[in-house]
Amino acid sequence: MGNRAEEDYNFVFKVVLIGESGVGKTNLLSRFTRNEFSHDSRTTIGVEFSTRTVMLGTAAVKAQIWDTAGLERYRAITSAYYRGAVGALLVFDLTKHQTYAVVERWLKELYDHAEATIVVMLVGNKSDLQQAREVPTEEARMFAENNGLLFLETSALDSTNVELAFETVLKEIFSKVSKQRQNSSRTNAIALGRAQAGQEPGPGEKRACCISL
Repeated sequence: MGNRAEEDYNFVFKVVLIGESGVGKTNLLSRFTRNEFSHDSRTTIGVEFSTRTVMLGTAAVKAQIWDTAGLERYRAITSAYYRGAVGALLVFDLTKHQTYAVVERWLKELYDHAEATIVVMLVGNKSDLQQAREVPTEEARMFAENNGLLFLETSALDSTNVELAFETVLKEIFSKVSKQRQNSSRTNAIALGRAQAGQEPGPGEKRACCISL
């Protein structure tokens, strides 16, 4: 996946970062979009987002990555935060089991506000701190498999799997969008044929909503 001029793109995919405060969401964002890491990463106040345009095959995709504080007092922004999101990285700190223990609650909140078709990856961050690990890889992987999630362990500090995590989510979204567009084309042909016959299209034959923002 390569960078392109920010204004030259075919799709925009909104991807949200969720999880407890302090798990490294902001550094994952800055590592992916700017290749930066801050040791003095202060708690994010409110919402911020960064973009990076990448190539998926011949298509240029602008990834719009949103980041918010995981603190309870900022969770009033969730509805607007999740609106239009087609992907999510649910991040926990693999050196702090309590951040993993609440993953299920974050997942519920995500599905309460986002589309059911959203692509979700469970991310165990801070893999560089192996000596301090509190969450076994297999335990998290099993949870992800049981809940239909993608899974990776990352390190925003040393860049391990950061590109791969975002790239995997974007590719999965792109695959869904491509299938959706193909289905829409076929559906339009069917709907057009029915309209000419003076019939309404069936309930499953309406054009799928465009996923680009």
